[in-house]
Amino acid sequence: MNLRFANCAVWAAVSLLSVAARGAVLRVAIVPSYNAAAVVFDKPAQTNPAAQQFSVTRLDFLLSDFELHRRGGTWLQTTNWQACVKLGENRGNATVSGLEPGAYDRIRFHVGLTPALNHSDPALYPPGHPLNPNLNGLHWGWAGGYVFFALEGLWRDDRGQWRGYSFHLGNDPQLMTVELPVALELGEDKSLVLTLNLNGLFPRKIDDANASTHSRKGDELASSLRATVEKAFSVAAIGSALPVPPLGKSTAQEPLQATTHPYRFTFSVRFPRPDLPLDNPLTQEGVDLGRRLFFEKKLSINYRQSCASCHQPEHAFSDSGKRFSAGAEGAAGTRNAMGLFNLAWKRSFFWDGRAATLRQQVLMPIQNSVEMHQSLDKVIAKLAATAEYPALFAGAFGSREITTNRVALALEQFILTRISCDSKLDRALQGAEQLTDEEKRGFELFMTEYDPRRGLRGADCFHCHGGPLFQSQGFANNGLDAVFPDAGRGAVTGREWDNGRFAVPSLRNVELTGPYMHDGRFKTLEEVVAHYCTGVKRSPTLDPNLAKHPDGGVPLSAADQKALVAFLKTLTEESLRPGQGNGQLSKNWVTCP
Repeated sequence: MNLRFANCAVWAAVSLLSVAARGAVLRVAIVPSYNAAAVVFDKPAQTNPAAQQFSVTRLDFLLSDFELHRRGGTWLQTTNWQACVKLGENRGNATVSGLEPGAYDRIRFHVGLTPALNHSDPALYPPGHPLNPNLNGLHWGWAGGYVFFALEGLWRDDRGQWRGYSFHLGNDPQLMTVELPVALELGEDKSLVLTLNLNGLFPRKIDDANASTHSRKGDELASSLRATVEKAFSVAAIGSALPVPPLGKSTAQEPLQATTHPYRFTFSVRFPRPDLPLDNPLTQEGVDLGRRLFFEKKLSINYRQSCASCHQPEHAFSDSGKRFSAGAEGAAGTRNAMGLFNLAWKRSFFWDGRAATLRQQVLMPIQNSVEMHQSLDKVIAKLAATAEYPALFAGAFGSREITTNRVALALEQFILTRISCDSKLDRALQGAEQLTDEEKRGFELFMTEYDPRRGLRGADCFHCHGGPLFQSQGFANNGLDAVFPDAGRGAVTGREWDNGRFAVPSLRNVELTGPYMHDGRFKTLEEVVAHYCTGVKRSPTLDPNLAKHPDGGVPLSAADQKALVAFLKTLTEESLRPGQGNGQLSKNWVTCP
């Protein structure tokens, strides 16, 4: 039988052909439970037998090789089927299609990936594929291979302090196999609801000795959890096919205008494949127009400010040296200006994620009363009154009409093409340059957990800044405050358990983008590293991968802190240093290997 993979964000609509012609579709929904009740994510709503409150903030895993057993017969083998499940993000469905109608009495699948898939090149998978690291967030990064099963959260210790647990099952020996009895008659599309019982995954009482595993060789906790996960699934219900969720992005490829030429979008071979907008294809004319608009001061109320005023190309498109940027009329903002590069791999924008796309994001500063403070109608009128812009819009979009949407699309195209992937580290990985011993030590610290019980005393940076992009898609509270003067993500979602969480930025070019944090409170990288060593403050929303560490953070020596800073500086794009490049005039900005 021919089974198509399903991605973890959206599921392909069912064809209108008959089941006999196309095969049946089985939609699998997975529901987590604890003490026979549905798991409440983020909030510490669960209580264990030792009366400890705990939360589940992340429950992600990869499935593969779904199989059905014919009643009284043989197993139907699947072909190239994988799924990514992210239960904390309400992505608990997987689709198996092309199934032969009939009666089945057992199902079987892997939690995890066979060695061939586990060690395949993650950069080869298209954007919607479950094994694309930018989609699943489950790749170990530089260490290679995938995390098969990730369970994280917070627990309250005997002092009333919030601490973290982090169970990451991966590496080939941890491949799990689930086999369940089922009475399934496939004559039409069906749904199958599975329960994932978390009870056995938690010890009777959580403490520092049993609150973390990263599946290194000889890790008894990982082996115990592997066996528990295999027994944690059960069949809850079988019914009619579940409805197909609406698609989150347009899947229709917009044709290029006759006046345009395709833009050559280049990026590192180590980067995941980006999910570029199909309804705004990159063109040379669109990118050039976006570049002009990015540096255009007519977008502000008094012709004094452009996007580039606060996102300077010579400082990795940040407002380097300034804690808060000043708007067109002199008022200061309340958050630090982020660097604008590698945003083709981001799924939300601003520190609080309030914009879902770049085309939404680029219009907000124009209208913001503290920033450019200009109405969109007046922006359009200003551009339309010039001699050059109607012709530029005609070249990019096929007509001289200037609209708000076209302004946003052009700016989106330009910003999407700002790529950074040619740092000293990148060249060292290609064998074209050498890291110093201190930089190598910093890289080792960056990529190593802090787990003294297992002889590991790293800086544990990679959990939030992993992979070649050195960023994650999520939002995290990194322990800046115990009480939050800025609610961050919580102000957008209205959820108490999002308070104090902010977008996790890329560490590429971090040497050029200070001061640091959402409020620019740290002037130097040395101060940033010191924060993670001694300054982390506990709160109910602290990221579990920080909360599992000792009070204050990871106790690195002065020499190791210095080495970590030295490594972070190897992530700098040399062409972005002041006086080394010109982001306004360069068409390609940087050519990536």
